[in-house]
Amino acid sequence: MTTPRALDTDQARTRLHELIVLDVRTPGEYATGHLPGALNIPLDHLDRALPDIRHAAQRGDILVVCASGARSENACKTLADNGITTATLTGGTGAWAADGNALHHPDGARRTAWSMERQVRLTAGAVVLAGLALGRLRPAFRLASAGTAGGLVFSALTNTCGMAALLAKLPHNRPHQGDLAAALAALRDH
Repeated sequence: MTTPRALDTDQARTRLHELIVLDVRTPGEYATGHLPGALNIPLDHLDRALPDIRHAAQRGDILVVCASGARSENACKTLADNGITTATLTGGTGAWAADGNALHHPDGARRTAWSMERQVRLTAGAVVLAGLALGRLRPAFRLASAGTAGGLVFSALTNTCGMAALLAKLPHNRPHQGDLAAALAALRDH
């Protein structure tokens, strides 16, 4: 097993021309802006892409990015467990943009998709509010609020998010088959 490394935005910017950049966010998040040249391989499709990533890693260094660095860190661990050495971008695309680096927008369009973090906050808040409101009719509904609160605490302690994993399976967060196929083909061509 290899140990994942991390690059800060300055290190990544100076090496961007030689790195194979994999963006593991959902397609909607990717469309809102990504590092120039990044290929979108959503985290939940990483296993499917392993052969192509392994092939690309033989020809160049791989940088894995997401919005904040948490998902890319998990992706790097998965890839390391499969013998693929990678690096993660510390702070993700958020840090990249905050440091004044440009994000690429496909076809010049800026899609208004919500980040996964925002989708989780909305869903968690809605479940808590619904549980509290319905709990006035039947106290058992308050368990939905308690369960959500427990899930958020577990998420913070483990740096994972089951709700995000579920939300990633919604149609607006799924890659179009052609988009994922094109990203995998680009990996094979690297």
